[in-house]
Amino acid sequence: MKILKSIFLLSTLTFIGCNSIIPNSNKTKKFYVGTYTNKNNPQSEGIYEYQLKNNGTLDSIRLLVKTENPTYLIKSFDKNFLLTTNSQWDGTISSFKIEPESLKEISISKADKSPCYIAINKDNYVLTANYNSGTTNLHRLNEKGELVGPLDTQQNEITVPSNNKRQDFPHAHSCYFEPNSENIISVDLGANKLVFSTIDKDFNKFVPNEFHELQMPGECGPRILTFHPTQPWIYSVNELDGTVTFIKKNIPNNSYKIIQTVKTLPDDFKEINWAAHITITKDGKYVYMSNRGHDSIGILKVLPSGKLELIDTISTHGKHPRNFSLTPDEKFLIVANRDTNNICSFRRNSKTGKLTFVDEVLAPRPVSILF
Repeated sequence: MKILKSIFLLSTLTFIGCNSIIPNSNKTKKFYVGTYTNKNNPQSEGIYEYQLKNNGTLDSIRLLVKTENPTYLIKSFDKNFLLTTNSQWDGTISSFKIEPESLKEISISKADKSPCYIAINKDNYVLTANYNSGTTNLHRLNEKGELVGPLDTQQNEITVPSNNKRQDFPHAHSCYFEPNSENIISVDLGANKLVFSTIDKDFNKFVPNEFHELQMPGECGPRILTFHPTQPWIYSVNELDGTVTFIKKNIPNNSYKIIQTVKTLPDDFKEINWAAHITITKDGKYVYMSNRGHDSIGILKVLPSGKLELIDTISTHGKHPRNFSLTPDEKFLIVANRDTNNICSFRRNSKTGKLTFVDEVLAPRPVSILF
């Protein structure tokens, strides 16, 4: 496997000015890779560009910009700008102009401690989840691509005590503009709940909803959500117990109810594990999630009721799959394995949902994939 060569190759591989720059082709898909950068990982410098060929093989192209700990990436609605969290204690978020062969830094804006997730809506409001402060920040992206704010901050609180040490304090792990709704959702691993609010656009402030919180199953540690494309259904991947929870929304009452929680780990697996990422297909038929420790992708079928059935679990061909992404045509799934410095591609069967390993490529501490 290529991965066995990673220690040697990563010490010599240069991502800037690769020997061959691959031209644009309708048979390839380029994507961004966010990484962890620090003094212990000198080979990782920022945001990179990679390429997926039409047969599922992967290539590195270039380092696009040097920046510190770009751990979660999104694009603006007009696709002209890229936004990233800079995950560090004195947290910031950054905006970049997307150029043909680089990213041009436009602005850096203050966030709270350890920002780990960023979201944007069509009105260019920007949300940031800050892990070590248990807060959600509100920013705005102006027409020049500059981040303005923070305009307001929402502090999450623990209301149900837990025996898990990861839940001694609030830890906001993701945040969302709920589709087809004015609702803002803050997902807090430490407080073990979802927090619901809206934005007062006259004053640029968070306003709590009447149905303000949904307490999640005991000590599960909700981390990331994915939303069904046509139904009022939400699926939460839960970091601490490796489960996925199905939540159903009552639209007239603007309230939410837990329907089901599904295990994704074998009963005989007793090692340390942290579930990480989750996504749903555009047709709403399959949900994919990742486990770090078990180092696997769980494949779940969405039943007509919205409930889930675990149908397969496959190796990610690396360690610590913190993030993954379906390609825009959903023919492939791309996984970032942080601790083995590799990105892997899997071919997806749209009828069965099953995944087949295709290729891997070296990458320095990859933690975010964005097409």
